[in-house]
Order: sequence, then structure tokens, then C-alpha cells
Amino acid sequence: MNSWMQNIDLSAKGVWFPIVISGALFLYSLIMPKREINWVDYYVTFSFIGYIAWVINSLVGRMFDLVDLGDKNVTGIGEFVSYSIIPSALAVIYVNYATAKNRWSLVVLFTVISTLIEWGMIAVDYLHIKNWSFFAFSIILYFIVFAFILPWHMRFIKR
Repeated sequence: MNSWMQNIDLSAKGVWFPIVISGALFLYSLIMPKREINWVDYYVTFSFIGYIAWVINSLVGRMFDLVDLGDKNVTGIGEFVSYSIIPSALAVIYVNYATAKNRWSLVVLFTVISTLIEWGMIAVDYLHIKNWSFFAFSIILYFIVFAFILPWHMRFIKR
């Protein structure tokens, strides 16, 4: 039991932040009125983005060792929800509200929200940046995801 508790890394400083954020985003993504997506779109988007987030974060966090979340030697619950729930829920919420009319305002809004979440993880000392530039890489990556990747994804799955 003790090793199980160590492996979920609940004692990591600031672990409460990604858990609270992921819970709130996931809950909202489930109960929000579905406007531009249905449950199949939800499932496909949540799964696809979760997978892509794990691949990218495995490269950035593990292979290239650019960032650490919580205990660098343990993939705990905070790291799990940071990679699996937060990006997926944000993506589902974004595609649910995105239309041709509001696309660019939502791109900016969700880029800011994603940036604030990352900044919050840094502020509570859960995310430790090593060789990663928050401003040079993260913000640009968020913008690309919301401006180009998610709209392409929705066009692809709506076919």
C-alpha cells in the first residue's frame, strides 16, 4: 500500500492545482450544452488529444528532459491529469464552441487559458521548467493547436 501511495505522488508540492483544474474542466466538458459537437465527436476528440498530449509530453518531459511535474522520478496522478484530462477537456470545450464567426477570439481565449494553467502550475511549484521556454514554446504551441490543429481535426472527423 505504501508504494502505491508513493506512485500516485499525492505529496508533491502543488499537486492540488492540476487535480482541481482537471476536475473542473472535465466536469464542465461533460455537462456543457453540446453545440458544435455530439458525443461521438466528444469521444474522438478527447481520446485523440489525450493521446497526442501524452506523446508530446513524453518527448518534452521524459526523452528530452525539458520539464518535470511533481516528483521527477514518478508519474503521479497530477502528471496523469495534466497530460490526459486538461488538454483533452480544453480541446473538447474549444471545439464545442468554435464557429467560423468566433474562431479567432476563441483561439486567443483558449491560448490565454492554457497559458494561465501552465503559469499556475509553475506558480504553485508543481511544474519545473528546465530547458523549455514558456514564452517561446508554450504560448506558440497553444496558439498552433487552437488555430490550426483542432479546426483541422474537426473537419477530418466531420467527414
